Amino acid sequence: MIPFDLQSHSTISDGALAPAGVVAAAAQAGVALLALTDHDAVDGIDEAVAAGAAHGVRIVPAVELSVLDSGHQDLHLCGYLLDHRHPALLQTLRACRADRSSRADGMADALLTCGLRVDRAPLHARAAAGAAVGRPHLAEAVWSNPANQAQLHDEGLTGPSAVLEAYLIPGAPAFVPRPAPTVQEGIALIHEAGGVAVWAHPFWDLDTDDEVRDSIDRFVEMGLDGVEAFYVTHTEAQTRVAVEHAVRHGLLTTGSADFHGPDHRRFNRFGAFETYDLTPELGPIADPVRPYDRR
Repeated sequence: MIPFDLQSHSTISDGALAPAGVVAAAAQAGVALLALTDHDAVDGIDEAVAAGAAHGVRIVPAVELSVLDSGHQDLHLCGYLLDHRHPALLQTLRACRADRSSRADGMADALLTCGLRVDRAPLHARAAAGAAVGRPHLAEAVWSNPANQAQLHDEGLTGPSAVLEAYLIPGAPAFVPRPAPTVQEGIALIHEAGGVAVWAHPFWDLDTDDEVRDSIDRFVEMGLDGVEAFYVTHTEAQTRVAVEHAVRHGLLTTGSADFHGPDHRRFNRFGAFETYDLTPELGPIADPVRPYDRR
C-alpha cells in the first residue's frame, strides 16, 4: 500500500510548520499520500498541493471539523476529497473560527479565575487574520507567561500540552463548550462539499470499546463513511475493535500520526501509527477515480 498519513496540522491551525513545511517533512519521512487536516480551516490546502507537486507527495484536500455528540463536547470528523472552495463549507468554517475566538476569550477569563494570566493580543491577532484560534494557542499563552511559572511548577505542569490537559479539555476548570455543529451536521456538510466523512481517533475521545461501537452504529445512520482506526495512540486491542466494527458496516478504515510539528510532545513524527497486520481500506482517498458506494 502507498505510504500514507491522513491527518496533519500546519500553522493555519495548531501546527508548528507552514503547510509547505508539513509537506516537506512528510516527504522526508517517506509519506506519499498526505492529508493536511487543519482544524476548521482549509486555507493551507493550495500551498500544500503546490508543495506536494514539488516533493512528489499526493495531497488529499481535507479538513478536521470539531463536532458535538450527546454529552461529548469534542469529537472530530475529517473530511477528505472535498471541494475546499465550496461556499457552504467556507461559510461554516468561518463561523466555526469566529466561535473558536469567542470561546478562547471565555476560556482566558476562566483561566484568570484559576490564577493564570493570558496575553490575549496574539490570539486576537490570529482571529483578525482569519486564522483558527484553538486551545493549544491558549495553552501556549499560559505556558509562555513568566507570571504563571511558579503556579505551573507547583502543579507539576511541564509544557503547553500539560497545561491544555489540566485546564482546557472537557471537564477541566477552564473549558468552554462549543455550541455546534453536531456530528450529523458535520457529516452532511462534508458530503455537501463532495467529501468523504471519517470519524477521527475514536479512542482519543471515548474510553470504552462499547462506547466506540455504539457511536459507530449511530454515526453510520447519519451517513458516516469511515473510521480512523489506525492512530498513533491506539493500542492493538483498540485498533482491532475499531477495524472490526468498521468492516462490519462496510466503512473505510484510515490512519494517521496526527503530525503537529517536530517538537510536539506527542504528535511529532509521520508514520508513527501501527496497523498490526490489518489492512487499511482507504477507498477513494487512495484512488480518487474509484467509485465509492455511500449507501
